[in-house]
Amino acid sequence: AQNIATLGVLIQNPPAQTQDLLQQGKVLYKAGQFAEAIKVLQQAVKSFGSQGNALQQAVALSNLALAYQKLGNLPPAQQAITDSLKLLEKSSSAQNLQVLAPILDIQGSIQLDLGQAEQALNTWQRAEASYKQLGDQNGIIRDRINQAQAWQVLGFYRQGLRILTQLQHQLQSKPDSVSKAVELRAFGNALQLAGDLDQSRRVLKQSLSIAQKLDSPQDVSAALLSLGNTAQGQQDFKGAIEFYQQAAAIAPNQISKVQAQVNQLNLLVNTGQTAAVQTLLPQIQTQLAQLPTSVKTIYAQINLAQSLMKFGTTPETIAQICARALQQAQDLADKRAESFALGTLGSVYEQTKQWSIAQNLTEQALFVAETINAPDIAYLWHWQLGRLLKQQGEIKSAIATYDTAIGELQTLRSDLVVMNRNVQFSFKESVEPVYRESVELLLQFQQTHPSELTLDKARQRIEALQLAELDDFFREACINAKTVLLDTVVDKDNPTAAIIYPIILPTQLQVIVKIPQQPLRNYTVNKSQNEVEGTIKQLREYLLEPDRNEEVQALSQEVYGWLIKEIESDLKDSGVKTLVFVLDGILRNVPMAILYDGQQYLVEKYAVALSLGLQLLELKPLTQTKLNVLAAGLVQPPQGFQQQFPPLPEIKSEFDSISQAIASTTQLLNQDFNSKNLESKVNTVPFNVLHLATHGQFSSNVENTFILADDGPINVTEFDSLLRRRDQTRSEALEMLVLSACQTATGDNRATLGLAGASVKAGARSTLASLWHISDKSTAILIGEFYRELVKTKVTKAEALRRAQVKLLKDYPNYSRPGYWAPYVLVGNWL
Repeated sequence: AQNIATLGVLIQNPPAQTQDLLQQGKVLYKAGQFAEAIKVLQQAVKSFGSQGNALQQAVALSNLALAYQKLGNLPPAQQAITDSLKLLEKSSSAQNLQVLAPILDIQGSIQLDLGQAEQALNTWQRAEASYKQLGDQNGIIRDRINQAQAWQVLGFYRQGLRILTQLQHQLQSKPDSVSKAVELRAFGNALQLAGDLDQSRRVLKQSLSIAQKLDSPQDVSAALLSLGNTAQGQQDFKGAIEFYQQAAAIAPNQISKVQAQVNQLNLLVNTGQTAAVQTLLPQIQTQLAQLPTSVKTIYAQINLAQSLMKFGTTPETIAQICARALQQAQDLADKRAESFALGTLGSVYEQTKQWSIAQNLTEQALFVAETINAPDIAYLWHWQLGRLLKQQGEIKSAIATYDTAIGELQTLRSDLVVMNRNVQFSFKESVEPVYRESVELLLQFQQTHPSELTLDKARQRIEALQLAELDDFFREACINAKTVLLDTVVDKDNPTAAIIYPIILPTQLQVIVKIPQQPLRNYTVNKSQNEVEGTIKQLREYLLEPDRNEEVQALSQEVYGWLIKEIESDLKDSGVKTLVFVLDGILRNVPMAILYDGQQYLVEKYAVALSLGLQLLELKPLTQTKLNVLAAGLVQPPQGFQQQFPPLPEIKSEFDSISQAIASTTQLLNQDFNSKNLESKVNTVPFNVLHLATHGQFSSNVENTFILADDGPINVTEFDSLLRRRDQTRSEALEMLVLSACQTATGDNRATLGLAGASVKAGARSTLASLWHISDKSTAILIGEFYRELVKTKVTKAEALRRAQVKLLKDYPNYSRPGYWAPYVLVGNWL
């Protein structure tokens, strides 16, 4: 576990024999022999009980609880710690307080493992109060780190980070010691979970250098292992492999060595380094066979089995590894590990298409997970069971099982990031497919049992996936504003808009359509995921090349055929003027405005907007609101960014055209546009449109999503908290965020999430931004036209953007190529 609980509390003069039992228990515990430690500690508990020594019996019980916890055997752990605390209440010696605080540490750690994060938080707050009474600074710091972790598990990553950041100063001022190295490592791991990877790396490097200075191989190896995990999160695979290799080389015991090697192997498999896998694998297998049974050994085997399944090792070999892990988990009575071992063995049989054996093992794994109330494991086995039922043609049961899996995922909320601490986890592999496969099943069922309810469920699920992706991106639950259903908007408030949901499935493209006052409908395009992705990738590349207009039109016409052709006449008959797209995957990388029917671009016929799904922040047409703009811009990128980004000399004319259209404009230009000034203006100036004319980048990695100010990049999370502080001081909603020179990271399917996320998190009702950076001269013209249309003709934002784009296309021959007018997309409220 990441939390820090201490084992062994000072006891005044216990009888020698009992003291021996305690000491023996501690030695066994430290060696990872938890089952043996339990037997010895149970004798110690009895012995102290017969002597009537309540205080020492409480200590022995707390250590027993810790040993049970290490085996994942949580009910007896909880019982032992409860008994321990009851004994303490009865006895009232002066030593009680000294014993109480570490026992509360253990109780909090067991509660967190039981999924009782709120209780754990309260327990650790009590422990901290006890340490304060004792004046124990180390204990206080330890409990603050534990509390930060509980906040993160509850989904409050910011709160957790705030505590850790405050702690940093205290940690730095402490003299170097092994406990400081351990605390810094826990801090670095918590930062890693919260997604602050650069800071995590810095803190872990500090932990490493203290451990090296104090010559503590155990802590050096552990810090290197954590650094490897952080580097992997930063996509620095070469660095991660080096850290894992160093961690294995210096590990003072076999199990630490194997853990580092298993992590390294997983990364080698994921990055396709076959030769390196074949060299490392025999070493791991030899060492694993020699290791004594322990929780760490079991999880090393489960992780190894999961890597080997991806690598394509023979199922017999993987099944043997799982069977050994299962046997060991049962010997230790570790229920979590037993569930993982059973389920992983089930997935080996799933690979060999032995459906009934696979189903039996999966049901056993599920039963064990449910008896210990572990939804973070149960959802995996419900998902696996759903796949197996589907393979056996039981579509209805499969749908119900997927529903349960998704229900469990949604109760876990943004806690997903901190889940399965013992098993390698990635959103892309472990969460996204559950939603996608569920949608695929629903749409398959729809073909034989047509029903609007099924269609509605399918699109709600795709929307839930987008929100889950946003939660994963920001490491916290994102949408907590009041939302409205898009359908009610389309049927009542704005009956000239239609919503189109293209859903990319492995073998086909499915399109769900909502036309005003009509039931939902869907149609199938027989294009596989590979074909769709190939076409869109090519189209995106050609859009950025000046002499590829014909190819762009040909590919755009193909995509038009997929998404619009089928419903063309219905759109016309229903008087639809705006198309709202809820895009999936790679489709987010190209602007829908460029779809081409052979004569005209889509933007010439319809206003186009993007949405994250059925939910939208409360709608209100912009035409009913007086516009006040806060505009900030930067002509020259700051030092260190000038090679990456060109100057933007046309910003002055962009600002002039905004001022001409909107009288109420506050400007921050060049050196005036720094993070301090921006914060001050955001908090003091009344505005409902924030216009940023500066370089920036959107990526699927929160750290690479930023906007540039004169004093350097403002990261999307800093930007978000800046705008949230404004929310606390001003009631005026942020109607629109305009990002006029930003771009999405190339080839990154989730980059637009950064863009949409910035907007959703900032509480902006809509965002106008560019998918790639273009000539700032054409930007200045387009932005000027956009604001003019908004103010003078009182049209919707989507229509104002459409008119500005068509103006460039038709009236400016130099900028008629889609590369100039198409990249602008409106995300969110289109009214």
